[in-house]
Amino acid sequence: MFWESYSHSELKKIVFDALEQNLDYRHKPVLGLPASYLDTEVFYQDAPFLKDAPFLSAMIANPNHIGCHTLNESEAAFEGTQKIEAELIDLCAKEIFKGDDTHYDGYVASGGTEANIQAIWILQRYYETEFNANRDEIGLVYTEDAHYSMPKAGSLLNLDRFVLPVDPESRELSEDAINVLKQAKEAGKKHFIVVLNMGTTMFGSVDNIDHVTAWMNDLKLDYKIHIDAAFGGFIYPFADDNSKLTFQNPKINSFTLDGHKMLQSPYGTGIYITREGFMEYALTEEANYVKGKDYTLIGSRSGANAIAVWMIMRTYGSEGWKMKIQKLLEKTERLCDSLKERGIEFYRHPHMNIVTIKAKYIDPKIAKDFLLVPDTHDDNPNWYKIVVMDHVTQGLLDRFLIELGNTVKA
Repeated sequence: MFWESYSHSELKKIVFDALEQNLDYRHKPVLGLPASYLDTEVFYQDAPFLKDAPFLSAMIANPNHIGCHTLNESEAAFEGTQKIEAELIDLCAKEIFKGDDTHYDGYVASGGTEANIQAIWILQRYYETEFNANRDEIGLVYTEDAHYSMPKAGSLLNLDRFVLPVDPESRELSEDAINVLKQAKEAGKKHFIVVLNMGTTMFGSVDNIDHVTAWMNDLKLDYKIHIDAAFGGFIYPFADDNSKLTFQNPKINSFTLDGHKMLQSPYGTGIYITREGFMEYALTEEANYVKGKDYTLIGSRSGANAIAVWMIMRTYGSEGWKMKIQKLLEKTERLCDSLKERGIEFYRHPHMNIVTIKAKYIDPKIAKDFLLVPDTHDDNPNWYKIVVMDHVTQGLLDRFLIELGNTVKA
């Protein structure tokens, strides 16, 4: 796992060179394309600070990254910045998820939700195309801790859903999960789209892929796995050198990442990555006026967002990012030690920066004062979570622990 860090001057040169390769509406006679750059009355292009701000310059240039630029053809008007997005996909596939030297496809989506739906849609189309399967023969499998984008995808795609139970304390898949798979097989499901978690939203838990594949294989089920790493993808692989959630596992077909979480990039920076040959199942043939046609749910999207994620990764480099993650994990470990000393029950995966405390220890005023997130806003919550990031200083954690200790004693 290694990628080089770039200096600010190197980042500027690469991004501005890419923008130079894009279509310049000011100097070329353009009749057939709508203007892509932002309105010049409001976002004027000659602001002096822009010469030192590659991301803001990319936002104002507003390149449209419709299509999938890891494939052969894309809109030539934005080929400079498209190359940066293609490099970003390759970087994530090979350096984070240990892909080999083969090709990987994907794109920067509007967020993790879109990337998850894209993954499920592509695998549905794969089974329909290659196995002549109808929708009644395809089952969507995910855990009860999975993100709500999974039931959303099932509803949109009209797929029957099979939810695997988890242990309420360890958050690991329950042994009863195999019974759910048996029921799906008995119901006539022949092909399965399985979504596993690398860092669940509420707990930061990571699913044990060996258990799932053993159950699926014992039942002689046909399946492919998508990994929802929207939260954990930019932390877990850097904390666990022995992660089994990588492209080295042939059953794993795709990953979701979300830059606006751990990476702190702008919203609109979900990332979908899949093995070569699968993007084609999402081809929209009717997009005839788009060079290379379209393979994505979102269609037109901001190229500036892809540049933002790439810039962050290239600013840190792999070594710098590992150091950042290590500091966050050390801070998380210190919080957990303090909770143990106070006899407060919580869940935390050892390679993640989410600490989820049982609600019985949390006074409603503390939850409100520190903006703790409950597992439900509808009823009495069972858990409240803390996400340890840069803005969560040790001083802030100490204040929280003092107030928490006072209320627990009371």
